[in-house]
Amino acid sequence: MIDQLMLTNFKAFQHMDLKLGPLTLLTGLNSSGKSSVLQALGLLQQSYQAGEFIDIPGLFTLTEKWDSPATDHGFLLNGEFVSLGTGRDVLHEDFTGEEPEITLAVSEGVYRYSWTVAYEPEQNLLPLTGATTPLSTEGKLGRPVPAALIPEYFTAGFQYLHADRISPAEFYPRDHHAAIGRGFLGVRGEHTVNFLRHHAREEVPEGPLRHPRAASSRLLDQAAAWMGELCPGVDLQAAAIDGTDSVRLSYGFDGPRGTRRRPTNVGFGLTYALPVVVACLTARPGSLVLLENPEAHLHPRGQTRMAALVAAAAAQGAQLVVETHSDHVLNGVRLAVKRGVLAPDGAVLHYFRGGTTGSEVASPRIDRDGLLDQWPEGFFDELENTLDELLT
Repeated sequence: MIDQLMLTNFKAFQHMDLKLGPLTLLTGLNSSGKSSVLQALGLLQQSYQAGEFIDIPGLFTLTEKWDSPATDHGFLLNGEFVSLGTGRDVLHEDFTGEEPEITLAVSEGVYRYSWTVAYEPEQNLLPLTGATTPLSTEGKLGRPVPAALIPEYFTAGFQYLHADRISPAEFYPRDHHAAIGRGFLGVRGEHTVNFLRHHAREEVPEGPLRHPRAASSRLLDQAAAWMGELCPGVDLQAAAIDGTDSVRLSYGFDGPRGTRRRPTNVGFGLTYALPVVVACLTARPGSLVLLENPEAHLHPRGQTRMAALVAAAAAQGAQLVVETHSDHVLNGVRLAVKRGVLAPDGAVLHYFRGGTTGSEVASPRIDRDGLLDQWPEGFFDELENTLDELLT
């Protein structure tokens, strides 16, 4: 699990050390840096999966520090998870240091990993100029033994759902490699229906994630039960369409024998929320799930229940980083702490606001009663401000 994310000269941040927990909420005004945090994690994962951090002499292999130029390897700015443009788009405008370099780093327990790339204004692959990786210290007679240590989050399972997710449609893609081979839902959740169809009978492990009123512990029934928290009485069916590369999703509201409805004839919010529900239910211990605005298109009660699901996934061992504009999501997380689903230090809050050198962050803490130790100006205070004006 990532404990700390360090960003230097990256987008909105001249320098930022950001604590992460099992569940981290990123809040704040638009264009304040929240998405940059998710994009940094997505960029590292994207570069690793593309092989940009592999087969470099000394990196993840035999030495503690690698500091030779590697122009054929680096940050892949445009790919499956993020599309960030060119170096000109990602370098902080008031960069620190003598040379314009960008550094991203993560800490997992006692291990710290960092990558530094050169600034190439028109390139979409920024070349590595330095990287540090830890060595294993296990071995006979206390002597260090070189080992291929890489961040756990690179290999433990990863989902990244953008705010622009799938909308109601007649059909969804049936991509075997993405949904079954990789277990990836797609950044828009476009593979969710096929994933759900293939894994429908798999068990959701016992624990906070398992809905107590679901018809069974199987994934499809669990997904239907959690979707029922957003729209009471709903059930799901996902089926392949013979002779095509498509799958079909349908909703029912009158029990298994009732009339089925196409997503296009159901409220937008259900289909928009489905990838988030499936990502949380299938998140396993050690995996990382990045969510942009999981509350989108849901009514307030649904937003609070979505927060309960996210907290349950974190309590069951996954790590979730969530960008949100919803005070209902915030309050749902606070309730999860008060109810004992999450420990107080299991929920980390960050409020982003503008500063003299880019984004600054305030980090209110939640106590065991779900109360906050501070309420920074602008931190979900619009309701109180509006009521004050109405009542005066």
